[in-house]
Amino acid sequence: MDRRALLAAERGTLFKEAELRVALVYPSPYRAAMSSLGYQQIYRTLHALPGVAADRAMLPDDGARGRFDTLEAGQPVGGYPLLAYSVAYELEIAGVVETLALAGIPALRDERDPRHPIIVGGGPLTFSNPAPLAPFCDVIVIGEGEQLIGELVAAARDAGFDRERLIAALAGRPGFYLPSVHGEAVPPVAAADDALLPARSVIATPHTELSDMFLTEAARGCSRGCTYCVMRRSTNGGMRIVAREAIVAGIPEGARRVGLVGAAVTDHPEIAGIVHDVVAGGREVGISSLRADKLTDELVGLLARGGYRTLTVAADGASERMRRVIERSTRAEHLVRSAELARAHKLHALKVYMMLGIPGETDADVDELVALSRELAAIHPHVAYGLAPFVAKRHTPLDGTAFAGIERVEARIARLRRGLAAAGLGGKVVVRPTSARWAWVEYMIAQGESVAGLAIMDAHRAGGSFAAYRKAFEARGVSPTGPRARVPSSQELIALRRKRLAS
Repeated sequence: MDRRALLAAERGTLFKEAELRVALVYPSPYRAAMSSLGYQQIYRTLHALPGVAADRAMLPDDGARGRFDTLEAGQPVGGYPLLAYSVAYELEIAGVVETLALAGIPALRDERDPRHPIIVGGGPLTFSNPAPLAPFCDVIVIGEGEQLIGELVAAARDAGFDRERLIAALAGRPGFYLPSVHGEAVPPVAAADDALLPARSVIATPHTELSDMFLTEAARGCSRGCTYCVMRRSTNGGMRIVAREAIVAGIPEGARRVGLVGAAVTDHPEIAGIVHDVVAGGREVGISSLRADKLTDELVGLLARGGYRTLTVAADGASERMRRVIERSTRAEHLVRSAELARAHKLHALKVYMMLGIPGETDADVDELVALSRELAAIHPHVAYGLAPFVAKRHTPLDGTAFAGIERVEARIARLRRGLAAAGLGGKVVVRPTSARWAWVEYMIAQGESVAGLAIMDAHRAGGSFAAYRKAFEARGVSPTGPRARVPSSQELIALRRKRLAS
């Protein structure tokens, strides 16, 4: 679909005449980009800056290699003085390489000169490991960007969009990772002002994963201690709750579908009241994270009124023992209760997210899941497991944990399927796994240093197949067990930068 058709279908698009226009780039196609609340929040924030406007650009989803233009202005992305990327997860880094190529910009930071725009990275990936982004970015905003993006744009304007002057100005400031200065030593996440909450979507469109849904934060961060989750790093000292009144008051009059966003939305103390307020106005409702231990008859009933057809919860561990290992509070009794609530409120299916390949997992843990499946299927006729191989992330207690192995994960999935078939549950409990091969690729990047980014570039240019990634990792010597670099002090950074500029 061309840019004019996409714009015509949108509601809320921001158009502004401004002295400075920033290209806000998402390294996945439009449908994914416009489902990202963080991307929309930065779009809103940039437009709120005096004399600044943001024009969006996304990875084409049709393999097009023609002109790569922004949506709002229809101008070539490569002609903007600053490109700001929002990167959600490791495999999207290939999209950074591709969009830079489409824009006619050298992918590698070291191959660009003053004629080329400043490249800024940011997004959810920065909470775990942004080092693989380092070869491609001049600056990486670490953590929540609403506060730092204004500071960055002001510094870039003051520096006349001179790359070296900008980096010198940002050296030592919290929240900015400067690959040419820091090397592999990623600085800590900077604190964000709670007054900037909640994030709310700006644009509604039917051409998205969440068709015409207005998104608004109910809470940010998470107060739970699951040992695999990077959200522990984003809590700013604890989960931050948005007041019920602020959530409801921020919903536009014409919004017919409302999505409540956050890592632990059902931990909000007034979640049932918020959902009631949404559905009482005749709106549909969606929640990004349902915790099985927080579901009540009242809440599930409200969700059913608000258009829910599938009740989706997360167990993460295949057994009680594995859930204790990862400090997940969900227990089998909560999953059983979820099935009962789904049946009571006539929801079509119960979907449960699981991880396989957690450290210490055995075949016995998979067999326990088969036993639980019998109980769930006896309550609800349609149960689905969304299975994902465990991938250790940086800055979590399980950081550095080895990947279980492609063959082992696939063997566990096969064992689960055999167990379900033997129990006569083949048609009642559906298993939907993600690829163990691509989970391994994600793991190598998530645990890698900046050289992993070079391997992504090589693999993408070689066709982006699994074999291409495996070959690129081997050729570049990518290791998931490399040493952790020390973060230098602000004084050391400034001295290092002065030395580089002097030379």
